Amino acid sequence: MGNRKHRGKLTGPATTRAVPLPAGGVRLETFVPWTLVRRGVKKQVITPFGAPQAFLAKAKRERVADEEVQESALMRALGLAHHWQRLLDEGRFASLSEIAAAEGLVLSHASRIARLTLLAPSIVMASLDGRRDAPTLDRLMRAKFAHEWAWQEKALLGASEEKCK
Repeated sequence: MGNRKHRGKLTGPATTRAVPLPAGGVRLETFVPWTLVRRGVKKQVITPFGAPQAFLAKAKRERVADEEVQESALMRALGLAHHWQRLLDEGRFASLSEIAAAEGLVLSHASRIARLTLLAPSIVMASLDGRRDAPTLDRLMRAKFAHEWAWQEKALLGASEEKCK
């Protein structure tokens, strides 16, 4: 059964209260007291032993939905790079130096992020699809890549020679 301290414990009775709605009627809210249990460096929520199955099913659905969204650091950086490019195209900023100063970034870091606008569409799609051979943000920030998309696909995705020709 394991160690008793890892099972968690109720810190009080479950309470239900009625909250009036503006359109009339009430909404019932149930509060179930729980404790956080430290296991290594992670924190885990321990629910009461009689937790309803509906709660567990909802938690599983939310976890699956979060995994599907999967907003990665690379996607955020790509969005930022294209946003900066749009600001430059619209004339809101005259240079990347001004954008870096406005964002509070060092110019070299802003330049590496801005280079992501030059990525081949196939590399961006590989990242969106979550393919294993898609390069990570760290690799793209350190890599020196040419502006030719065929070369990028070969160097960063490991594409075959036939695909690059």
